[in-house]
Amino acid sequence: MFDNLSERLERSFKILKGEGKITEINVAETLKDVRKALLDADVNYKVAKTFTDTVKEKALGQNVLTAVKPSQLMVKIVHDELTQLMGGETAEVDLEGKPAVILMSGLQGSGKTTFSGKLARMLKTKKNKKPLLVACDVYRPAAIEQLRVLAEQIGVPMYSEPDSKNPVKIAENAIQEAKAKGYDVVIVDTAGRLAVDEEMMNEIAAIKKAINPNEILFVVDSMTGQDAVNTAKEFNERLDFNGVVLTKLDGDTRGGAALSIRSVVNKPIKFVGTGEKLDAIDQFHPSRMTDRILGMGDIVSLVERAQEQYDEEEAKRLQKKIAKNQFDFNDFLSQIAQIKKMGNLKDLASMIPGVGKAIKDIDIDDNAFKSIEAIIYSMTPAERSNPALLNGSRRQRIAKGSGTNIQEVNRLLKQFDQTRKMMKMVTGSKMGKMMPKMK
Repeated sequence: MFDNLSERLERSFKILKGEGKITEINVAETLKDVRKALLDADVNYKVAKTFTDTVKEKALGQNVLTAVKPSQLMVKIVHDELTQLMGGETAEVDLEGKPAVILMSGLQGSGKTTFSGKLARMLKTKKNKKPLLVACDVYRPAAIEQLRVLAEQIGVPMYSEPDSKNPVKIAENAIQEAKAKGYDVVIVDTAGRLAVDEEMMNEIAAIKKAINPNEILFVVDSMTGQDAVNTAKEFNERLDFNGVVLTKLDGDTRGGAALSIRSVVNKPIKFVGTGEKLDAIDQFHPSRMTDRILGMGDIVSLVERAQEQYDEEEAKRLQKKIAKNQFDFNDFLSQIAQIKKMGNLKDLASMIPGVGKAIKDIDIDDNAFKSIEAIIYSMTPAERSNPALLNGSRRQRIAKGSGTNIQEVNRLLKQFDQTRKMMKMVTGSKMGKMMPKMK
C-alpha cells in the first residue's frame, strides 16, 4: 500500500543527503519534489500545498544538531506532519449502548457488505461482542444472500426481511430483535447510493433518524481517486458521519486520495480493508501508517498480530519438547498454521523495518508454504513424529507423493534439523531460561 508514494518520498529526501545544513534553497527543492510525490499519489492539491508549506515553515525554524543530518531532520518533520494529516490519534469506534448500532454508508461497489462481515468478525473475535448483521440493501440482486453467506462463514446471526422493500422498517425491527435476543452490536448494511440521487440520500437519512446509530461509517474504495474526496464531502453534509473506512487499500499503489479525506471532511479514518479475506481488516493507526509510508516498518502491528495467535499452553508444551529435542514435523505444521493466520505474507514482511523496500518487486505468494506442507503431509504419522526414520527410500517416496523432488525434500529436512538445533540451543541457554520471567 502507498508503494509509489513511499518510493518518491525516499527519492525526495536524498536531495538533502550530504548537505551540511538546512537552507531555504535546499528545503524548497526537497519540498517541491515532496509535493509532486503527493500529487502523483492522488493527494488533493490544496492538502498537498498546505502540507508542504507547514513542513517548510517547521524545517526552516529548526537548528540542525551536529549529530543529526538535514535529511534525517526532514524525515522527522515529514513523519510528524504526515501523521497529523491522517488524524494524529487512533480513533476508536463507539460501542456504548445495548445494543450499539453501526450504520454503513457509501457508493455502490465500495465494499460495504464485505466490510460489514469483516467488522462483525473483528468485534466477535477481538472485542468478545455478539454482533447482529442486518440486510437493508433491498435493491441489489443477491445482496441479502451475500450477507447471509458472510454471516455463516464467521458464525454470526443475520437479520433480513426478503419480502420487504422498506429499509427503515427493517432496521427498526432488527434493533428490536437484537434487544430481545441479547445482541450487543447491530451492523446495518445499506444499499450503495450516489450522492446526487436525492431519493436514495433521503432514504439513508431516514434510516439514520429512525435508528439513531452510535456510528455512521462512510465506506470508500481507496482506488476511486479524487472522486472519493468529493463523494465523502457530499455524504458528510447529508449524514454527518463519524468515521471513514478505506477498502481495497492493498490493491492501490497510490492511495493518496485516502490521505486527503481526513483533511477535507475533518473526520477520522477508523478502519482499513487490506485484502479479500475476512480477517483482512485493521484499525487505522495514523503513526503506524506513516512509518510504513516512510519505509520504517510497523513492528507494533506485527507483534499485535503475533499475540492474537499466541497460545500460552501450546507455547509451554512446545518449550518442553524443544528442551528434550522432541520438536517434530507435527509441531512444525502447527507453527506454519499460526503464521498463515497472521495474514498476507508480503504484508507481514513489509512490517519489518527495511524489508518493505527490499521485497517491493518480489511477489510473495500466500501459498509459499504449500510445497512444505505437501512434503510433510506425504509423511506417515510415525515419520512426522520421528524424523530420524527418514532414510533414502522414504525420502524418495515422500518426494513422489508430494509432487516435489528429492532435492526439495532433503533441503527441508536439513533446514528443519538446523532449526531444531538452534531452538534447543536458545531454550537451553540462560536467555532461554530468562524468557518466561521476562514475559
